[in-house]
Amino acid sequence: MEKKQTIKDLATSLIEEFSSHLRGEIIQASDPEYQDARKVYNAMIDKHPGMIVRCVDVADVMACVNFGRENNLLVAIRGGGHNGGGLGLCEDGLVIDLSGLKSVRVNLADQTVRVGGGNLWGEVDHATHPFGLAVPAGIISTTGVGGLTLGGGVGHLSRKYGLTIDNLLEADMVLADGSFVTVNKNQNEDLFWAIRGGGGNFGVITSFKFQAHPVSTVIGGPTLWPIEKTEEIMSWYHDFILNAPDDLNGFIATMIIPGPPFPEELHNKMFCGIVWCYTGDPSKFDKLFQEVRDKNPLFEHVGEMPYPSIQTLFDGLMPSGMQWYWRADFFNDINKEARAVHLKYGSSIPTPLSQMHLYPISGAASRVGKEDTPWAYRDAKYTGVIVGVDPDPNNAEKITQWCKDYWEALHPYSSGGAYSNFMMDEGQERVQASYKHNYNRLSEIKKRHDPNNFFRVNQNIKPKA
Repeated sequence: MEKKQTIKDLATSLIEEFSSHLRGEIIQASDPEYQDARKVYNAMIDKHPGMIVRCVDVADVMACVNFGRENNLLVAIRGGGHNGGGLGLCEDGLVIDLSGLKSVRVNLADQTVRVGGGNLWGEVDHATHPFGLAVPAGIISTTGVGGLTLGGGVGHLSRKYGLTIDNLLEADMVLADGSFVTVNKNQNEDLFWAIRGGGGNFGVITSFKFQAHPVSTVIGGPTLWPIEKTEEIMSWYHDFILNAPDDLNGFIATMIIPGPPFPEELHNKMFCGIVWCYTGDPSKFDKLFQEVRDKNPLFEHVGEMPYPSIQTLFDGLMPSGMQWYWRADFFNDINKEARAVHLKYGSSIPTPLSQMHLYPISGAASRVGKEDTPWAYRDAKYTGVIVGVDPDPNNAEKITQWCKDYWEALHPYSSGGAYSNFMMDEGQERVQASYKHNYNRLSEIKKRHDPNNFFRVNQNIKPKA
């Protein structure tokens, strides 16, 4: 493979010529805003791009792709910057920053939403909520629309309305050759299939069109049990959530209560917790939820709230700029051996913000065929993630080691691959395991539209040889 050039290799006149074709700004290492511009959500990522271009329209994106390709540069695409492995940045190359491509337009006639490639989910919720609508997304409102969508999109509404990709109707994108295309079920069908889970491998998405659903208020919030009850609660939860109506979602966690807004007597103690979200008839909730209350949670703070409120519930606890380390897997079960692992490592969480989550893939998310989108694990029951989190760089090694140890102990009870949005930069073998039987088809589509692997700073799908 031909060695990539760096921005330092380029003549100043070439960069000036490139700049004249842009409406957005170019940020380089010598610029005062460079240090801030290269920051991403995960402060453990410390990459130094040669150039960051803050695009403001599709023409800027096309110019960037052409400039990167013609000058043989390493190129990364940055949406919300939330990616755990920092794949929205690259060393010495060109970062195409989409944060200026923001717009949200709700069409009430068909309850669809057109969203810019640089939007965050909180901005989408803000626009859709006044109309009593929501698009299924994650659990943190500061997450970028592009990254979450392209990887799949698991969250509070997954059991009711499926993954985010199951609600993606269309996208506009710039391909590796600089051309602009629209993809949907009738146009460029191969690319439309590939981007619904295949990540940023196939082009730069400049806008998305989603199906929204009637969601206004939900009943949600956490229930907590002492960490010592982890095995009992997980065993009960597995049967309960699989048989619950689609209206009820709940992800289970091992966690520490770090502080406010929780009561003081809970602070810095370890718990097995479940965060609930119910979208059904409020009059039926208490009867449905009685089985949860019969398990005698030590703490319950579950009530009616606007949907954007549950989406922002954890924003304050998880601001940008923390140290993060992620490991993940899919699971078909929470068997006895796995429950013992969760108890062991849930009882030795190293810092107040480190935690483990298991998100259910039952309900609507499980009723899509495992070849209908690249998301190959529709038959798994959970996507799990272990995150070491702390504001202090001095704790980076401690949270990383706990996360790795937890994952290595749990991995033998997994299904093999992981949800790509929960992965760090873990190598080709893990990528292939995560797409399983769909990897070959993705590789063929990659060869068709990006034969030189121009879009490679991602969970990379290599062009078919």
